[in-house]
Amino acid sequence: MQLAKVIGRATSTVKHPTMHGWRLVLTQPLGVNGQPDGAPQLVIDNQGAGRGDTVIISSDGKTARELVGTDITCVRWTIMGIVD
Repeated sequence: MQLAKVIGRATSTVKHPTMHGWRLVLTQPLGVNGQPDGAPQLVIDNQGAGRGDTVIISSDGKTARELVGTDITCVRWTIMGIVD
């Protein structure tokens, strides 16, 4: 798990069948000092995060598979929660 800042959203007209119906947001992972750490990541969002929100993201494959409801998916990153 890692903290990240939501920097935008993505719109896709064509996507993998397991991603249909999911909201996609672009997040910038943050380091321990709160500064950007690495490349932005495309994340599925079931929490309703908005631009500028700090969120907790996870690249745990098992969680992603359980969230989308299938054993085969291309989803890697998911939002686990929004930081107050």
